[in-house]
Amino acid sequence: MRREMICICCPRGCRLVAERENDNAEWEISGNQCPRGATYAIQELTNPCRVVTAVVKTNSNQIMFLPVRTDKPYPREGIAQLLNTLYGMTVNVPVKRGDVLIHNVNGTDIDVIASESIEE
Repeated sequence: MRREMICICCPRGCRLVAERENDNAEWEISGNQCPRGATYAIQELTNPCRVVTAVVKTNSNQIMFLPVRTDKPYPREGIAQLLNTLYGMTVNVPVKRGDVLIHNVNGTDIDVIASESIEE
């Protein structure tokens, strides 16, 4: 089995090749110019995660939406469900940048935090 990808850990953008004999074998990574590339490839192949960014409604009369994000990369297979939760919620102001809006999302030890402050 062979997979090709581009590493996004730094601006270099190494072209990575991941290969393994069968589903039970370990991935062998080549093309990376630093150890982070191999780590990125293994993570992407076994448990791909992304930092999720979105906007949520507020109860403010002046600023209707608050930008939010996860504080760590979130498992990709759960992103649609997380976005549905975020788009359905309303945040009460005031809120400060970095405030935790959802703690430990689905037991992942990942929080959704405010990306901006709203004073009102």
